[in-house]
Amino acid sequence: MKKFNFRKVLDGLTASSPGSGSSSGSNSGGAGSGPLHPGGTAGVLREEIQETLTSEYFQICKTVRHGFPYQPTALAFDPVQKILAIGTRTGAIRILGRPGVDCYCQHESGAAVLQLQFLVNEGALVSASSDDTLHLWNLRQKRPAILHSLKFNRERITYCHLPFQSKWLYVGTERGNTHIVNIESFILSGYVIMWNKAIELSTKTHPGPVVHLSDSPRDEGKLLIGYENGTVVFWDLKSKRAELRVYYDEAIHSIDWHHEGKQFMCSHSDGSLTLWNLKSPTRPFQTTIPHGKSQREGRKSESCKPILKVEYKTCRNSEPFIIFSGGLSYDKACRRPSLTIMHGKAITVLEMDHPIVEFLTLCETPYPNEYQEPYAVVVLLEKDLIVVDLTQSNFPIFENPYPMDIHESPVTCTAYFADCPPDLILVLYSIGVKHKKQGYSNKEWPISGGAWNLGAQTYPEIIITGHADGSVKFWDASAITLQMLYKLKTSKVFEKQKVGESRQSCEIVEEDPFAIQMIYWCPESRIFCVSGVSAYVIIYKFSRHEITTEIVSLEVRLQYDVEDIITPEPETSPPFPDISSQLPSSRSLSGSTNTVASEGVTKDSIPCLNVKTRPVRMPPGYQAELVIQLLWVDGEPPQQITSLALSSAYGIVAFGNCNGLAVVDFIQKTVLLSMGTIDLYRSSDLYQRQPRSPRKNKQFITDNFCMRGLSNFYPDLTKRIRTSYQSLTELNDSPIPPELERCKSPTSDHVNGHCTSPTSQSCGSGKRLSSADVSKVNRWAPGRPPFRKAQSAACMEISLPVTAEENRENSYNRSRSSSISSIDKDSKEAITALYFMESFARKNDSTISPCLFVGTSLGMVLIIPLNLPLSDEQRFSEPVMVLPSGTFLSLKGAVLTFSCMDRTGGLMQPPYEVWRDPNNIDENEKTWKRKLVMNSPSSSQEIGDHQYTIICSEKQAKVFSLPSQTCLYVHNITETSFILQANVVVMCNSACLACFCANGHIMIMSLPSLRPILDVNYLPLTDMRIARTFCFTNEGQALYLVSPTEIQRLTYSQEMCDNLQDMLGDLFTPIETPEAQNRGFLKGLFGGSGQTFDREELFGEATAGKASRSLAQHIPGPGSIEGMKGAAGGVMGELTRARIALDERGQRLGELEEKTAGMMTSAEAFSKHAHELMLKYKDKKWYQF
Repeated sequence: MKKFNFRKVLDGLTASSPGSGSSSGSNSGGAGSGPLHPGGTAGVLREEIQETLTSEYFQICKTVRHGFPYQPTALAFDPVQKILAIGTRTGAIRILGRPGVDCYCQHESGAAVLQLQFLVNEGALVSASSDDTLHLWNLRQKRPAILHSLKFNRERITYCHLPFQSKWLYVGTERGNTHIVNIESFILSGYVIMWNKAIELSTKTHPGPVVHLSDSPRDEGKLLIGYENGTVVFWDLKSKRAELRVYYDEAIHSIDWHHEGKQFMCSHSDGSLTLWNLKSPTRPFQTTIPHGKSQREGRKSESCKPILKVEYKTCRNSEPFIIFSGGLSYDKACRRPSLTIMHGKAITVLEMDHPIVEFLTLCETPYPNEYQEPYAVVVLLEKDLIVVDLTQSNFPIFENPYPMDIHESPVTCTAYFADCPPDLILVLYSIGVKHKKQGYSNKEWPISGGAWNLGAQTYPEIIITGHADGSVKFWDASAITLQMLYKLKTSKVFEKQKVGESRQSCEIVEEDPFAIQMIYWCPESRIFCVSGVSAYVIIYKFSRHEITTEIVSLEVRLQYDVEDIITPEPETSPPFPDISSQLPSSRSLSGSTNTVASEGVTKDSIPCLNVKTRPVRMPPGYQAELVIQLLWVDGEPPQQITSLALSSAYGIVAFGNCNGLAVVDFIQKTVLLSMGTIDLYRSSDLYQRQPRSPRKNKQFITDNFCMRGLSNFYPDLTKRIRTSYQSLTELNDSPIPPELERCKSPTSDHVNGHCTSPTSQSCGSGKRLSSADVSKVNRWAPGRPPFRKAQSAACMEISLPVTAEENRENSYNRSRSSSISSIDKDSKEAITALYFMESFARKNDSTISPCLFVGTSLGMVLIIPLNLPLSDEQRFSEPVMVLPSGTFLSLKGAVLTFSCMDRTGGLMQPPYEVWRDPNNIDENEKTWKRKLVMNSPSSSQEIGDHQYTIICSEKQAKVFSLPSQTCLYVHNITETSFILQANVVVMCNSACLACFCANGHIMIMSLPSLRPILDVNYLPLTDMRIARTFCFTNEGQALYLVSPTEIQRLTYSQEMCDNLQDMLGDLFTPIETPEAQNRGFLKGLFGGSGQTFDREELFGEATAGKASRSLAQHIPGPGSIEGMKGAAGGVMGELTRARIALDERGQRLGELEEKTAGMMTSAEAFSKHAHELMLKYKDKKWYQF
């Protein structure tokens, strides 16, 4: 435990210091951290704060991955354990069981998974990857590990088959050969089925790759081999010859047996299904084209699309099921991908939303020679997983218990709340369950394997995701699970565009205009606020009752332009000028009527979207309280919002962008402040402003182009993505070459133009209130520091790869304002962080007051006091005064986050209002007062500092003491990179600062000393998706969007890393394999081969010999004994070897001690026997011997 003492700073101690003044933050110090005592007075000895957090409390560890496996390629199911495995193109494997059993594992090579095969009821899985390697996974542990790998050197793997209860794996290759692998040793057998021996000698062409392998259900000694060109060989393993051959003139895609082993069915490239009988292999027993048009007799049926897979499953009491994918007619090009189920004469076509990757039929028995009795079909789509119930005639689907619909609409932002009020989850679930889809199967989810319990973690967690279609989803994330609680559709407050109506020219995005940009949620008051990409903010309140009401909206003009070089005269400017005397660059609020947007007419005072004007029915849940929209000004679109904060206790929401700051009272529905960033400092500016470059003469100067940030770390990456405070996305729709476009430096709120922290926007319609009528006259306050021109701190280039699929995901971000020149961007200072708190607004204030902390892209921090009415009655009628105080602090880089601590080192939470149902009739009839929880600093009457403010920018962190504004500690977090996300979080009842850097480092610093505790190179930033969705929360939790469809959760808590094994589910549970059905005497006599087939005798080394060493290479896995021995080559191996050497030395010493003891025992025995012998012959004479 380390103690830090805030030393006493006496009056006049630093009076001669040049840094003395109202800003103590200008003393940034050098690299590293340490206490600073710049100008200002403290007056008293600060209390001693004990910091309890040390490095032993922290460790970085991935916990669980949620969502749909990205780019799936393969599917497998264990019918006894009832677990499902999904392989992906990136080499990942997801194994799913009952809810809570969800495991992610990854091939180190990253090669795509071609095929998966379970060792049924053995707790093992075989994967075949695109780099021609077989892997054996051990599933009898919570974190699966590879036991063995087998790398094929000369042939490419195309198909694998593992018979039930067999340890020999059949492997087909691209050359048409079939090899056999021993699963236990993962060594190749010398038994090989060469393609030229399988086909007839008279055949002149190569049969193509092996597309199917399966042993006969009737005789295990017979292997069915399917080749791509239409050849099928029935191979006798014992005699090593082809028993029969089948030829068809269409390519084969898949084959499946009838359970009796007398017939098999093939699917072909012309959309046909052929049924073959082993007794007459010359021609098909039956040929059908299920979706082909019927032709006259004697004419061949019309060809259809290929049937990629078919499964032929029999039932004891009904007709067999024939299930296949594809095979639709070519003239139906617009039809969606489908799965066809043929049962008797009935043909059912199930259309899918996405292309089918793979499907499997789930059957009651694992034995292939019994009636299969199918009960469900698992269909793996490109972006979904569905399970169809075959036991009901209408084939309903099962309700999926996994969170597979995270990507239903692309995720645009995330928020994570740990240890939130426990009743929230039940409340949200009770509301959300009423809106669930109906029509699911009434049976239980069939993938029910594994075991899982809650574990030791009990605190509630909620994850919120914002999406491109304007929807917001609330998820229960407690105990490393994920379940959707409630879905909110924010687009319902806006008018829908009518079909055939041309797109409104006032929209600033071409696609997904309702995309969620930022989220702000107060769990205690249940007030929810979002900002969208179309420059709007919506405030929601939670209610259990349905209402029908009009949506109130406000419109705000927030456009800041510097049109002339201005040289104000401070001595002639009044200290509090009225609104009419403001600088021409600061636009006043407008209540003018919207102008008609037409060709050739300048758009002015037009919102981007139209709010519904008619009364709207709002169901229980979150109901829109107020919509705020930013307006077009003089043909310029509103800039996208870069910061958002809300206070339920004050009833105020604040948001800002690159133009300025807006503060709105959502209780009285009035605009309190709408001001340019520069005007927030003071009314007169002693420094000249650079003139704006006219937009009609856009010029891009390459000399001003600035490159820093990630481009230094990833020079090999080709695509360049830029970030700015004016656009959420890459500026790739601009006609200007991207290499010449300057951009602002990314912060944790803005990376690649994607916002990751809450913001807000403003717009108007519905019950419209003119902002000119409701706005209050705002006053400037003196004390503006020298304005710093935006240079390198406001310029950043990021070089990262962009895939074609990401272009669709990020398309919601494309803005018509993205072509703003770099000169225009340099003239603006964006609002990047906002924070409401009870604090000291001015230096050396004696009392606290409601304050708004404002952080900018230039590292400036302004404290704006809020003058609120004293009583509840006055709060609903009297105006709220917002007066910039002139107090400012400074840091390097754009400001990311704020937080406050009391004088004892405890983290102070912002004040909030206790939730009350706004539509509760019983409560409205009574006199009701707002219940506020005010977390104020210590109310001690002694003179001195009572509060410590933590401010973190993209470059450094500082701790200030208030009200003296003394900078106590500063830590330069990074010099070569920049911080993407920073949050003050609680760990083990102590506060710390958590940062995620663009170079992939996760850093933890103790508070208030900013002492580095943890610095781990966790994840190199190769994807902007990670940057905009990464977020920390309390109790050592964090998450980010690892792919367009998956959320990765991690922990930085040592305690959770230690308990993680107990929280994860078990993939394997001991289950007895069901017994095979009794075939009966006659079936045993006439139904098949009576001899037992010994694969060990046939494929073993004694009979088949050894395979060529150059054909395949055995690689021990990290989970095997050989792998453990091989892993001894590193540092841990050295320690292991040293420990083994010590053990061996001790063993040898023990052996030596035992030998010594043995020798001593022998010596004692010899002495004893010698003494006895001496006594025996002592008195005898020589002649007596």
